[in-house]
Amino acid sequence: MASLFESQASRPLADRLRPAKLDEVVGQGHLFGDDGPITRMINTGRVPSVILWGPPGCGKTTLARLMADVADMAFEPLSAIFSGVADLRKVFDRAKGRRATGASTLLFIDEIHRFNKAQQDSFLPFVEDGTITLIGATTENPSFELNAALLSRCQVLVLKRLDDQGLEELLVRAEKEMGFELPLSPEARVTLRAMADGDGRYLLNLAEELFLLPPSDDGPLGVAELSRTVQKRMPLYDKGDDSHYNLISALHKSVRGSDPDAALYWFNRMLAGGEDPKFVARRITRMAVEDIGLADPQAQQICVGAWEAYERLGSPEGELALAQAVIYLALAPKSNAGYAAYKRSLKVARDTGSLMPPAHILNAPTKLMKDIGYGTGYAYDHDQEDGFSGQNYFPDGMRRQNFYEPVERGFERDLKKRVEYFDKLRRERQKQRGED
Repeated sequence: MASLFESQASRPLADRLRPAKLDEVVGQGHLFGDDGPITRMINTGRVPSVILWGPPGCGKTTLARLMADVADMAFEPLSAIFSGVADLRKVFDRAKGRRATGASTLLFIDEIHRFNKAQQDSFLPFVEDGTITLIGATTENPSFELNAALLSRCQVLVLKRLDDQGLEELLVRAEKEMGFELPLSPEARVTLRAMADGDGRYLLNLAEELFLLPPSDDGPLGVAELSRTVQKRMPLYDKGDDSHYNLISALHKSVRGSDPDAALYWFNRMLAGGEDPKFVARRITRMAVEDIGLADPQAQQICVGAWEAYERLGSPEGELALAQAVIYLALAPKSNAGYAAYKRSLKVARDTGSLMPPAHILNAPTKLMKDIGYGTGYAYDHDQEDGFSGQNYFPDGMRRQNFYEPVERGFERDLKKRVEYFDKLRRERQKQRGED
């Protein structure tokens, strides 16, 4: 039979350091403050059904176990990856038996977003009648991955990736557990925390590798030696999940906010996570059209050119063309006047149905069409002294609309002058024709 020491030593360091009390949880102070939701649960001794949403390694499973302890509930853990409806039925049957004796059950489901709609629906009656308290853990946005009916019965708690202070606290606990310090220089210790990328479990796994290194006469490891010894955690990025949309949103808003440095950071975060550069090329071209528009018409061509350059050069050379396009967009004058004009005109076009163009601007290729007035009264603009007739081109009976309102930035300054010039001529022509 293995001794207690052997049993402890065989457990991974991350498991041995799993918090035994709620006040040992690190990095989630927003949940444990004076008015935090976990604090309120502790004070009342009652745990409602909850969805824990956060990145890997932030303590979701641990928190669920501790919440069960606080409320003195039986803890039933399941993984949505390995479990199905049959496993859920067994848990529900056991929960019913406990309930008959006055005991409560907390059902914890890891990766709950992996359950399909039917499986999620199966929780509802048992959550509704109090047979179980459900704690679901997910790394995905619950708004997109969980049924509305299930979400309406659960409180969503957002857990954060561990910050540098929280990661350092875990390292100190690890050193206390092991009885000696990590063989790292101060700079390498900082690098180790950065390698974990906010994942506490990954950090402790890296630390465990370092604790097992044989003693060296060369002193503590530096940054270069550390990088050769352990592997950096891959960035949290999945082209199909919420982080994909978060990062493209960050890139878009950095460009819109004229910050080329932040834009380059998010651009490279996406590429480092494995994003297809062609997707980025398409999105930055959309940014040029939506947020820069006619304030700098060249921006769109810069993006299309960078896109073509990437397709011809491939990786890694082609990424430089895209990066330069990102810089250009961030520093270009901004205007969404064209985008706003498009949306306003689209709404009016949809609302007004099938109104005919005014007869005077319709072609009349047949005698019948001429007889009913097609083309009658049309003034050919090139025949006018200033090349402008000022006629009405909107449907008869429809008020003239002003969709495009250029801004005083970039090339749109010139376009604004043109709009004002033609508006002035149009009013003069209308006055000459005796129109209101």
